[in-house]
Amino acid sequence: MKPSKSLFFDVRGLRHHVRCWGEPDAPKLIMLHGWMDVSASFQFAVDELKDDWYVMAPDWRGFGLSEWAKEVYWFPDYVADLDCLLEHISPDNPATIVGHSMGGNVAGLYAGIRPERVSCLLLAEGFGLPPISPTRAPRRMQKWLSQIEKAPTLRPYASLQEVASRLMVNTPDLGEAHANFLAPHWAKEVAPGRFELRADPLHKMVNPVLYRTEEAIAIWNQITAPVLWIHSSTDWVKRFLKEDDQLLEKYRAAYGQLTECRIEGASHMMHHDQPVKFAKVIEDFLGKHSAQTQ
Repeated sequence: MKPSKSLFFDVRGLRHHVRCWGEPDAPKLIMLHGWMDVSASFQFAVDELKDDWYVMAPDWRGFGLSEWAKEVYWFPDYVADLDCLLEHISPDNPATIVGHSMGGNVAGLYAGIRPERVSCLLLAEGFGLPPISPTRAPRRMQKWLSQIEKAPTLRPYASLQEVASRLMVNTPDLGEAHANFLAPHWAKEVAPGRFELRADPLHKMVNPVLYRTEEAIAIWNQITAPVLWIHSSTDWVKRFLKEDDQLLEKYRAAYGQLTECRIEGASHMMHHDQPVKFAKVIEDFLGKHSAQTQ
């Protein structure tokens, strides 16, 4: 495996961890992980990259080795964190960004809000959320208030092997060796025989603010970078968007320079179970847009 090193930055009052592979003088490639994931999850894809890259992958606030928020987590905070992080790690040049799932949703919004700061954008099944009817607002707010009174928790594990087994249940094609590598990055021992995930349980709190589809589309309309949508062969996105083909077409139309590709044999965690294909898709796309990545 390619060795990584850790950098730490103060980002809006929280200590953020950034995992780095490669040499700092190589072209930068920013990788953003998804919900309940960690930066180390990109290890297998990084191992398969053929070109020289300086890969930088932050742990979002409340995940991995980054500090937990003081109270709750609001989605716009991730966008603001990314803006601040890029001032640290790519201050002089627009960034080439790969975002998986939640990381893709953050990156997509950021690329429309700060189009001059993003040169290429690759979204691995992070293309937006399904609309939520305003009629659900009262129940969502009620649930949020209940969770404030009784905060959610995450289940503990008896060993890192149990964590690895859970990872293989979630992604059957992950493989035992890769699961064992990820386990100590996903969990830590807090007492003898008790391991907890490196994730703040408050991430499980429901968001009382409903997702506003039209606002997201208005932001995506402002993206100037070439964009690649990366699909898994499980049609996860289609299911996630409630089989709404019209919505998916509406989302597609919001991007000015959109390309799509599908990775066969991949689950939603495509960087876990198909790292060779995932890395190739990234480098093939960036090779076609090399002027933007310099």
